[in-house]
Amino acid sequence: MEFHFQKDYLDLFLVPNGLLIMFTYHLYLLYRHYTCPSSTTIGLEAFDRVDWVRTIVQNGDKGTLDRAASVITTHTTSGTFFATFSLTMSSLIGTFLGSSSNLFRSNRVYGDTRPFTVFIKNVGLLSCLLLAFSGFVHAVKLLVHANYLLTMSTPGNKNLERKIEFMITRGGYCWNLGLRALYFAITMLLWFFGPIPMFASCVFMVIILYYHDIYIVKLHDSYCQLEEPEKYMKAEPRASFSY
Repeated sequence: MEFHFQKDYLDLFLVPNGLLIMFTYHLYLLYRHYTCPSSTTIGLEAFDRVDWVRTIVQNGDKGTLDRAASVITTHTTSGTFFATFSLTMSSLIGTFLGSSSNLFRSNRVYGDTRPFTVFIKNVGLLSCLLLAFSGFVHAVKLLVHANYLLTMSTPGNKNLERKIEFMITRGGYCWNLGLRALYFAITMLLWFFGPIPMFASCVFMVIILYYHDIYIVKLHDSYCQLEEPEKYMKAEPRASFSY
């Protein structure tokens, strides 16, 4: 019995494996973040936000609060832009779903180009964009509320300080959720050009994200211990810290 390879089989093998690589990496990142937050960029950023809030609230003068409000407003504007971008792209995908375009059904795409597969590609990309929109909108909501609380802050008010810390850190987590959804959307977008570009983008994306999320923390720890820049590569990683 002869086995005739068809290019449609590539989607069945490469796409699930590419998504599995992405999901496995992010599950590993979540596990590492919750067991040792200081070993991930997300954890370090959260600690820095807590330090920032405590410094701002304990200082308490009008000039410092104004600068802090300006920082939060900048992040709110950026979140609004990304949310608008995600929603606009979602609308375009919805319009494409309702059309009869054959743009990605040509023989130039090496892979499965059947209508049902194209529909799955659109739904996958649309889901990622809507998740990104949700993450950025929620981040904006939390940051706006933190801005309100910041205007009421007074030195020594620990309860209000903890509320602001909660809003700022949760806003950062939602921001990261939106970004991760956009990363998945990029891989889903490349699936339109075939399963091979999609799988390659998943592998390349995980390598880049590992460097950004985990490996760069080692460089950060080494650099923060330096007394002289030329000793950068000789510094030992510092111990984990927590709040």
